[in-house]
Amino acid sequence: EASELSSLKPQLSKLGVPLYAVVKEKIGTEVEDFQHYFKGEIFLDEKKGFYGPRRRKMMLSGLFRLGVWQNFFRAWRSGYSGNLEGEGFTLGGVYVIGAGKQGVLLEHREKEFGDKVSLPSVLEAAEKIKPQ
Repeated sequence: EASELSSLKPQLSKLGVPLYAVVKEKIGTEVEDFQHYFKGEIFLDEKKGFYGPRRRKMMLSGLFRLGVWQNFFRAWRSGYSGNLEGEGFTLGGVYVIGAGKQGVLLEHREKEFGDKVSLPSVLEAAEKIKPQ
């Protein structure tokens, strides 16, 4: 998903919208490796404050979901790989946040690992951002 979101960087730059990622841990060179796929700035949130007071997790039952395996094989066939180190259960999301009091213009929370956001929805939300 990071690579697909990064494909929007030229359009987002024209709109004056930066691309950021928040990661929860840094094990070995994984943040540097992630930078290969993500073309924005990456922030490390070791205290996991961005993930909220109640982090959303998919436990081992996620391994029995067909969608998770389909997403895994789709990524693997596309040449993406990861590691099996670290916490690995926290679900992620994509947010488009407007300036000032605009707040959250798009919120996509993963329902299962690999659940991707609609790229046209990201651009549509980014176009609504009003400069302050």
